[in-house]
Amino acid sequence: MKSLTSLWSTTASELAVRCCTSAVRDIKTVSDRVEHEGLSFLAITLADFGKAIEKWLDQGFVVPSDCSSFRRASHNGLPAFMQGFLGRVFDASSGVLLSNPDVEAIHAIRQLTLLFSKIALPTQARNGKSNRVVSPIREARAMSGFVECEKEIRRTDSILDPQFLEEFKAMSVLLFGELFDKWAREVHWSRITPKHGPGAVADRLSSNAKFCSRSWTTRLERVFPAHDNLIPNRRFSADLERDLNLLEPGAEMPVRVITVPKTLKSPRVIAIEPTAMQYVQQGLYRSFLDVLKEDGFLSHIIGFDDQVPNQHLAMKGSLSGDLATLDLSEASDRVSYQHVRAMLENTPDLLQAVDSCRSRKADVPGHGVIRLSKFASMGSALCFPMESLVFTTIVFLGIQRELSTPLSRGKLIKLFRERVRVFGDDLIVPREYVLSVVDELYLFGYKVNANKSFWTGRFRESCGKEYYDGHDVSIVKVREVLPTRRQDASGVISAVSLRNQFYLAGLWKSAAWLDSYLGRILKFFPNVAPTSPLLGRVSFLGYQTDKLHPNLHSPLTKGYYVKAKPPLDKLDGVGALHKCLLEPGISGWPVKRPFRAQLPIDVANVDEDHLERSGRPERVDIKLGWRSPW
Repeated sequence: MKSLTSLWSTTASELAVRCCTSAVRDIKTVSDRVEHEGLSFLAITLADFGKAIEKWLDQGFVVPSDCSSFRRASHNGLPAFMQGFLGRVFDASSGVLLSNPDVEAIHAIRQLTLLFSKIALPTQARNGKSNRVVSPIREARAMSGFVECEKEIRRTDSILDPQFLEEFKAMSVLLFGELFDKWAREVHWSRITPKHGPGAVADRLSSNAKFCSRSWTTRLERVFPAHDNLIPNRRFSADLERDLNLLEPGAEMPVRVITVPKTLKSPRVIAIEPTAMQYVQQGLYRSFLDVLKEDGFLSHIIGFDDQVPNQHLAMKGSLSGDLATLDLSEASDRVSYQHVRAMLENTPDLLQAVDSCRSRKADVPGHGVIRLSKFASMGSALCFPMESLVFTTIVFLGIQRELSTPLSRGKLIKLFRERVRVFGDDLIVPREYVLSVVDELYLFGYKVNANKSFWTGRFRESCGKEYYDGHDVSIVKVREVLPTRRQDASGVISAVSLRNQFYLAGLWKSAAWLDSYLGRILKFFPNVAPTSPLLGRVSFLGYQTDKLHPNLHSPLTKGYYVKAKPPLDKLDGVGALHKCLLEPGISGWPVKRPFRAQLPIDVANVDEDHLERSGRPERVDIKLGWRSPW
């Protein structure tokens, strides 16, 4: 804990010099409170203070009650903590935002209050592995919240006026009618190529064992026959008939609900899907991305793999004030299945395909198996795309209601192509329609996170980037507790990344502090380029060269590099053939198969050991050796 306090003190001193103020008292306050309150002060109390300040920037004045954990300097003025920084942004006596606040001070305040807001819980070693642990109390609270969210979805579905649902259907047809028709044709002509991922599944199969799975459902069988999806070709039909386990709806395996560390304050709830469901979901998702790219308007306003457009619009919104950034709470868990059904109702083939691979039940620790009203939780490959489509529909419903006139697709393209953007639950909408959009979201049962939604002042945030009046005030965050020994590979990797982020952000004294700290743990810590495989110091002065490669005559440097092997997971027989034909990108084999979409073959990505080792590494190590510094 002392190392984290020391890092905060170094950063505070460095930023105080930039802002022409002093952080001596602030450092004393943090040191005293960490001694008595521990990590929770840095990760929770200080972070809540930072979020309150973001709210003040948006509304234009200080609300003293938002920071009850800190003593006030005066009755209506600023908190005594960080008063030197706050006084350069807000009026010291009234608490009103200054007409020309110091942007450097805004960045400093955010950096110091939110530095530890995303720090993960300390690790515990179990069976030679390093695991993150979640407090049983917080886990139980998260599971209760999951169940309560289900109840709220049912209540909202029961009271939603049918007229609003009809308007929702009409808007989804206007926006996605052509896209859904193309997607449905892919399903109808059996051009969906399922895919197994490396992650966990509810039936606890290893990565390669998934290709030998013979568990299927009658719902999937109607749209995606097992003979076309579980075996390489029909020559193995007899084997499939012998081993196939076809499950009726009542016997289907539920998703397994678990928590994973998110912040010290609360864990993230996800659902692990059964193998068969995830297999088909991945295929539908890939097909969806293909048809989305063909629509010039929708691919411009809905993002899945590129956050830069959202960040660019957030910057523009902070400068002009005419764009609002919205963030939704529990977005994935609040998407009602009824909304998805309404959206797909006009394309029954597609609706049946999506419904067939949707899990209907969830096994929630402490609550047993429950029936799901939501479409899906995080863990389903279709969760992110479906929530994006639902939120896009509601955004334009809110705009249409504010305009009091029906929208056409031509008008949408003309007016909103550069003013609306949806990336999951990160929404950007025109400011003049924001209240109507927020009302529409609440009407359909979605919660806008007031602490992370901005439209009043000049502060905007979207997809991990924050801006004030056109200036980037994004910050560096500590993700893990600093390591105390080299054997803590995950901690060392995180600390090196943190050091380089500080350096690239211009916080050079903080980076120098980490250089000294890591220098006591790593015997070799060279200067390297950002693209080097070595764990080293990124520097604008160039990289370090110790010798030349004897054959290639390229520079080599001695240092530590990351080594992570997939676990042993042997696959042979029909399962091995199926994997090679299903995923030619890993084997390099050209494939001609009926009823399957052809995938591009990238010989550079051929994995020769994929039938011996597969899946996500169980542990990460760092090794000492000679590698390229660039």
